[in-house]
Amino acid sequence: MQFALFTSLTGIPWEQVQALWRHAEATGWDAAFVADHFMPNTPDPVTPTLECWTTLAGLALCTQRLRIGTLVAGNTYRHPAVLAKMATNVDIMSGGRLICGLGAAWQQNEHEAYGIPFYTVRERLERLEEACQVLLALWHEPKATFQGKYYQLRHAPLFPKPVQQPHPELLIGGGGERRTLRIAAKYADHWNVWGGPEILRRKIRILEDHCAAVGRDPRTIKRSANMPLLLTDQPEARQRLVQSLMRLFGRSEAEARDTVLAGSVGEVQDTLGRLQAAGVDMLCIPTFVPPWRYEQLDRFITEVAPAFR
Repeated sequence: MQFALFTSLTGIPWEQVQALWRHAEATGWDAAFVADHFMPNTPDPVTPTLECWTTLAGLALCTQRLRIGTLVAGNTYRHPAVLAKMATNVDIMSGGRLICGLGAAWQQNEHEAYGIPFYTVRERLERLEEACQVLLALWHEPKATFQGKYYQLRHAPLFPKPVQQPHPELLIGGGGERRTLRIAAKYADHWNVWGGPEILRRKIRILEDHCAAVGRDPRTIKRSANMPLLLTDQPEARQRLVQSLMRLFGRSEAEARDTVLAGSVGEVQDTLGRLQAAGVDMLCIPTFVPPWRYEQLDRFITEVAPAFR
């Protein structure tokens, strides 16, 4: 199993993100991701927010070993041909370490504030599927032509090509069982979702069914899960984290309990064992608001992670 950090870029100065990622690389983490938003999902969204791809380009030059990526880029924010070019540049700048994470986008207030059309769920998912085809065509072909319902290319070049061949690792984020998982089955090298062992066990079975329907070996898709971390011997501290997740994501208590990675070192290792048995290859731990809890991250990577590597 591999271990990654997942960093929000809202309310966080550039210098602190840079320091966190350098620390992650120095202490043995495998990957790090940034979120993609222009403002927070709050009633008063006046909070400094770093832009995803330009920040990632800077982080590519601040690190040497970590795989780096987006978790996930909102497809509605950029034409996929523009995204293909940006992602290629970051892959080159990082020496071939990019994980290009893409999702349908969900934050309505952000679209409304910036005049970005907020399509129906169905249209956003249809656009996501076409975007995958556009990215792959541009990465693979000398001149790409694509005629979709939403996106069109006509003899479009993309040079230089990415360092990673045949293309950068394409991650699809989301847990929608009918459409998102089918899109992942068709196009993704990597699929990511929020959840713990029970949620992942069910969704991986559905992903495998979609793979069977399109004739793909499901073992060719890396699976990662996002779980907030709290190493603690205090049950009430774990319960506070569960309640926080319920408020933030509107999850039931059972789903929130499954999603948090909380407890003693032994309890966290037990949860990770069940996550690994469910078929998860990478764990992503959110580090959203500074000051970072370096002590928690360091204890995890030194006391918990080695048993699963």
